[in-house]
Amino acid sequence: MNGWRARIGLIVPSSNTTAEPELSAATPAGVSVHAARMPLENVTADDLDTMADRAIDCAELLNDAAVDVVAYGCTTGSLLHGHGFDAELEATIEATADCPTVATALSVERCLDALGCQRIALATPYVNDLTRREVEYLEASDREVVAVDGREIEANTAIGSLTAEDAYRQVKALLADVDEPDGVFVSCTNYSSLSVVETLEADLGLPVVTSNAATAWDALRTVDVDAEAVPGRRH
Repeated sequence: MNGWRARIGLIVPSSNTTAEPELSAATPAGVSVHAARMPLENVTADDLDTMADRAIDCAELLNDAAVDVVAYGCTTGSLLHGHGFDAELEATIEATADCPTVATALSVERCLDALGCQRIALATPYVNDLTRREVEYLEASDREVVAVDGREIEANTAIGSLTAEDAYRQVKALLADVDEPDGVFVSCTNYSSLSVVETLEADLGLPVVTSNAATAWDALRTVDVDAEAVPGRRH
């Protein structure tokens, strides 16, 4: 039986081609990932707002699959209106899906807290407006974003075409001339980056968090499955 240990329901933008394979790779034996999709082509504030209106429909569908936890797998989509919006999103989906819910933005916050990361280097694929909102979101939790780089990509399929090597090189360039951070965050559930986390951590000597790694970790611990089973997280 699929998900004999736990079933993760994943709410994801329709144009996202990375979250499902990365979360599936990050889950241990007996845990399965089941996705429902919200329509999205471009990663802009207006389009993310419109997309969020379909989250409840997805939650209802995932309830039919008797999932044990739901993950709202979109980073900027869950931080778009700052703190409060993220928790409200979790609560609304949880009530509809009738199971615990995590939203990627809050999952990242919880992961950074667990790692003790306060001075963050941030790498994103986003347009400037969304990168700025993410900086504001992180700093609202008394973190300091000491370096930031965004690729200014709007089309989500173009973000999904980025490779793990792209993520590696973006992070390395970002940290070339920066005061020492105590953690790195590579944002976006559609940015392929999980597979280079261990390499980056070894090269940088810092914990590296990605959107999908944090989401998987948070979902797994929510259903009492050993979160250390998430690959690519040595810290």
